[in-house]
Amino acid sequence: MKVFIDTSAILAILNSDDHFHEPAKNEWIRIIESQDALFSSNYIIVETIALLQRRFGNEAVRIFITNFQPLVDLIWIDEKTHEAALSVVKTINQRDLSLVDCTSFEIMRQMDISHVFTFDSHFSEQGFSAIPKIG
Repeated sequence: MKVFIDTSAILAILNSDDHFHEPAKNEWIRIIESQDALFSSNYIIVETIALLQRRFGNEAVRIFITNFQPLVDLIWIDEKTHEAALSVVKTINQRDLSLVDCTSFEIMRQMDISHVFTFDSHFSEQGFSAIPKIG
């Protein structure tokens, strides 16, 4: 199975105070043991590093880069994908739907990835299967 990894899942794994830390940690272990093909984007990496650095400092960034990033196939956002996502952001008029989310949706559709490791409800709203199932 192909699984896209979202920022919300990464942050939940790395932050023991996160409300979703335990389900995130358990799901991450399951995903790694299953040897699913893991994907994320350079936009997710940028977003994650910025949030980790601001919230937890450079040591958290180092841990992320060293331990997480090598396990994931990184997809680089090209101009066409960026412009398509930007168009969605401009037209959808939803304040909390980010450009990063929209690029993730575009990539997942392009690569026929239906499963996403996330705690962001926008992915389910777009028709993707969020794992783990919460609530």
